[in-house]
Amino acid sequence: MSRGHDAAGRGRLYVVATPIGNLADITLRALDTLRTVDTVFAEDTRDARRLLAHHGITAKLASLHAHNEPDAARAILRLLGAGRDAALVTDAGTPAISDPGALAVREARAAGFAVVPIPGASAAIAALSVAGVQGPFAFVGFLPAKAAARRRELESWRTFPHTLVFYEAPHRMLECVDDLATVLRGERTVVVARELTKAFETVHACPLAAARAWLEEDPNRLRGEFVVVVSGAPAPAGEETAEGERMLVSLLQELPVSAAVRLAAEITGAPRKRLYEKALRLKERSSGTKRKK
Repeated sequence: MSRGHDAAGRGRLYVVATPIGNLADITLRALDTLRTVDTVFAEDTRDARRLLAHHGITAKLASLHAHNEPDAARAILRLLGAGRDAALVTDAGTPAISDPGALAVREARAAGFAVVPIPGASAAIAALSVAGVQGPFAFVGFLPAKAAARRRELESWRTFPHTLVFYEAPHRMLECVDDLATVLRGERTVVVARELTKAFETVHACPLAAARAWLEEDPNRLRGEFVVVVSGAPAPAGEETAEGERMLVSLLQELPVSAAVRLAAEITGAPRKRLYEKALRLKERSSGTKRKK
């Protein structure tokens, strides 16, 4: 049975997000898709079978994991070419992000087949939603397992001004937070999100320098799957003030001094007193220019 084809009668590849823990965290559209495609390609067919059985779905399963993705991608192309639809799922969350699937997606699209996202759970987005951060972020994923390579990777992100999001395995968490504090500096804020959507879900925020001590306080805190969210690099000394003054000039064209100063300080983090003094000088200079005219 097929959900629908393109004008040429070719099948579609559906990239389906599945729960990251709680089996109820799956969309109605995802369930409908998994019920009606011809084959579900899964990172681990045992996990996929449990999920499908929980929702009363019987589906043909095939493997697509890190070691067989080229072969699995070719199998997908054959199915799509025969007019049959396929779905791609990972062990948990959204496929092709930090799990296999990107190669299959790329090859299906290159061959002219439609690739359809069925959005849903993502551990990175779930962690960001409870981290209390705003603005841009970079998803780094898993850091290298070896210490030297991990520190080199972190060094490349050291001056990145926005939020960083990492995944980490429990047996490397202490090494990870040590290296984060050393390379990125311990005063940055870290949010450790553990076992999201599961029974022992934990979300904790602290300075990076204090993360190891918090983890070691309770052995249970080193169990499970982790998302680590780290605040961006602080602006170099003086940069916030310079940016605030640039914004102040624009705001003063439309707003009174007090409102312009308040907004420029809130947006850029520049010292309000310094901005107020700058605003008064600008107003005095503007008044003097007008009198001369």
